[in-house]
Amino acid sequence: MRGCSITKDLEVVRGELNDYERLAGFHYRERKAGPFAGIFALRAKGHLAGRSGVKTVGVIVYRMPSMSCELRNAATGGVFAGFDRVTGLSLVNKNVRCISRVIIEPRFRGIGLANWLVRETMAEMGVAVVEAIAEMGMVNPFFEKAGMRGYTGKRQKRCEQMLEAFSMVGIEKEELSDTANVQRKLERLEGDEAAFIECEIRGFLEHYGKRRFMSAGCERTGFVLSKLARRPVYYIWFNPEIRLSA
Repeated sequence: MRGCSITKDLEVVRGELNDYERLAGFHYRERKAGPFAGIFALRAKGHLAGRSGVKTVGVIVYRMPSMSCELRNAATGGVFAGFDRVTGLSLVNKNVRCISRVIIEPRFRGIGLANWLVRETMAEMGVAVVEAIAEMGMVNPFFEKAGMRGYTGKRQKRCEQMLEAFSMVGIEKEELSDTANVQRKLERLEGDEAAFIECEIRGFLEHYGKRRFMSAGCERTGFVLSKLARRPVYYIWFNPEIRLSA
């Protein structure tokens, strides 16, 4: 990695679950790592280790892939599609690993360590394909900087339905960035329109666990709008040294 002198005091090594646990609280989706296929840590060494007091500067977690993924099929030309469940699962498990988490300790962000960690570890998984799905991919495309190719998927059907419902009560897409304004418009609705949009919002929230119990108000509206604004990006990397195996 060029242009960053700090890397001489860092090393990428096989990590352990406690490397992830040290940094999990800094991830926007903090939770347990769950079953994993591999963990690599970015460890401080030399003067940096003593000066910063930080042992693990970054961590990347790989997991086994899901069996089906629409954008994977698009990115690979349907290589993994069209098989029965047992054959398809075997094929995907042999050839694909998925990046589940990439976390950099906040004091070391903004200097390219995330894409360096991804780039340095993908080949270590020993498979033909490495993939990742990033909800914030369009904001911080470090996977692309690491050599992966991005594919932006279509909005989920429920999101398209919710957007259409808002439009039917006079709230258009270009207004959805202003939560307070949308909430004011919702509060002004009456009769059938108010009942209709409330039913649509409740149906939409059924997909989000405890969020389905949220009361009407600015917080609930903001949550719905945040989901409508997100368009996860699928990333894929083909290992030039390994061919797909049947």
